[in-house]
Parts: sequence; C-alpha cells; structure tokens
Amino acid sequence: MAELYDEELEAIKQKKLMELQRRLQEEEARRRQQEQEARRDAILRSILTAEARERLANVKLVRPELARMVEDNIIALVQAGQLRPPVGEDVVKELLSAIYQRTQREIRIRVKRK
Repeated sequence: MAELYDEELEAIKQKKLMELQRRLQEEEARRRQQEQEARRDAILRSILTAEARERLANVKLVRPELARMVEDNIIALVQAGQLRPPVGEDVVKELLSAIYQRTQREIRIRVKRK
C-alpha cells in the first residue's frame, strides 16, 4: 500500500514539475517577444516622424498585417541605406500604397440560383 502511495505521489510531483517547466518556458517566450517588440518600437520611433507614426498607428487599427509589412520594409530600407531617417508620412503613404496593391485580393461574389 505504501508503494502505491509513493508511486502516485511521485507521479503527481512529476506532473507538477512538468507544468511548472511549461509555464516557465511560456513566460520566457512571452518576455522575449515583448523585448523584441520594444526594440522594434524604439527603432521605428527613431526612424519615423510623428506624422508617419500616427499614419501607421491608424493603419494598424484596420489592417495590422499591412502595417507590419510597411514597418518591416521601412526598417529594412533604412538598414540597407536606401532610406535616410527621418522617414516622413509621404514615404509611408507610398509604401502603403505599393504593398496594398501587391496584397490586394479581388473580391468576387457569386450568386447561385436554383
């Protein structure tokens, strides 16, 4: 009886340990993601003008994936030396337009009648 109790206790301990390890890994991943986002925001703050940041914030409310692509492009272009900071709203508009045209989906509505 004592052996069965010890085995059950050991199994419970193992489950708790596994759960704690999983939580720690998730927390570490979440912390790394937050640090990465903070670095990205700092880079964008140093590159973009206030108007450009505002424009991207508005786009992010409606189409976050489009805003993310534009931000990635701006960072890449500045790092490659093709754009010089500060990047203004007009450049952001051009990039938004270009990326939107590339990613725009044609919407078709088909009505089937019986």
